[in-house]
Amino acid sequence: MKALLALLSLLLAVVVGCSGDDSTPSAGSDTSGTEIEVGGGDALQWGDGEYGVVLAHGAVFDAASWEDQASAIANQGATVIAVEDITPESIAATVASLIDNGHPDVALVGGSASADAILQLASQQPDLPDQLVLLSPNRVVDGLGSEPKLFIASEDEPVAGVSQQLADGSPGADNKVILLPGSAHGQNIFDGENADAAMDAILQRLAN
Repeated sequence: MKALLALLSLLLAVVVGCSGDDSTPSAGSDTSGTEIEVGGGDALQWGDGEYGVVLAHGAVFDAASWEDQASAIANQGATVIAVEDITPESIAATVASLIDNGHPDVALVGGSASADAILQLASQQPDLPDQLVLLSPNRVVDGLGSEPKLFIASEDEPVAGVSQQLADGSPGADNKVILLPGSAHGQNIFDGENADAAMDAILQRLAN
């Protein structure tokens, strides 16, 4: 009897062990970016599609903070690079690298401080980006090109009016503003109840 109980216990342990092991993720579930170097700076890359997208993070974030958004954009057929260095020079070097590697059209996506860096770059080189997608830019600039521009902000944040001013005052026939409920700023929008609305709008813009 003891031998039979021992055998049953062993069989049960084997069955549980086989069915309960979830330490290995299923195929396609890893959303982490690949570490690369672009223009002398660290970055993360997702995807290998024809369309290029550069993501620049806000001041209190890092490149990895774009993980969910970058994965979704890459799944639409893009090569997505999130830079650690969010200076205009670093962003420009990343665009140049994408172009040199067969991605002639590159969108620039940024939030807050990096939205401002992208605006500075785009005002200096208006023909560089294929389009702009900016979350909660903090200042108005002149000299932007006629590329499509999407500005997303929260209606109760202090800089909400900047997005509307940029859309109204910039060249181009495809400048759009989305003001979401609440006061979340920049990438913090992705942590609130408006995350899906913001992401859906971005994916629609970047669909290629």
